[in-house]
Amino acid sequence: MIENENEVAMEQPDTTTMELSLEENLKKAKYGDQPAFAALVREHQGMVFSIARNFFRDSALAEDLAQEVFLHLYRNLSALESPDHLKFWLRRVTSHRCIDYSRRQKMKTVSMDEANESASGSHLADNLPDTMMSSTLRRIVATLPDTPRIVVTLRYQEDLDPMEIARILDMPLNTVKSHLRRSLVILREKVTRCFGEVEV
Repeated sequence: MIENENEVAMEQPDTTTMELSLEENLKKAKYGDQPAFAALVREHQGMVFSIARNFFRDSALAEDLAQEVFLHLYRNLSALESPDHLKFWLRRVTSHRCIDYSRRQKMKTVSMDEANESASGSHLADNLPDTMMSSTLRRIVATLPDTPRIVVTLRYQEDLDPMEIARILDMPLNTVKSHLRRSLVILREKVTRCFGEVEV
């Protein structure tokens, strides 16, 4: 039996209430409120980690990069105007940090030999477990050059549309679309070599 209707409202806050809470935490964090900043980190750490993890395929590296991103956020809170601006800013900084880190370290791309060994025939896609297909596809994405890789990550693993990606990467929309088209051709060719004819 429900004794207090207010308890139900507290358990299921509407979107407006959550948005106001984020806005309030952003304002407080700008004035050095540590709990408010911690709340912002909790709200967005999943998104930041996801972008980095999908780009690098390395959880430890993704965690390190996420810490760098939030440290950078702490130093630049005054420049952020709203929760939407904060989310956009975090996506942009995370994406550029991924590219910059990869270029600095000259990370070795994953060899296609490993993917090729997972298939022993020309048309195995129909009998291939989804987990194996998706794991191999992630390995193949990791072989793309840095900029196309972050474009593909944002589009297909973070589900952002090309216009959003163009804004985040400060890149012309046609360039984003071109990266996507060329990357899909490359991915399709490599997946076909691994598993036979499949849709990417």
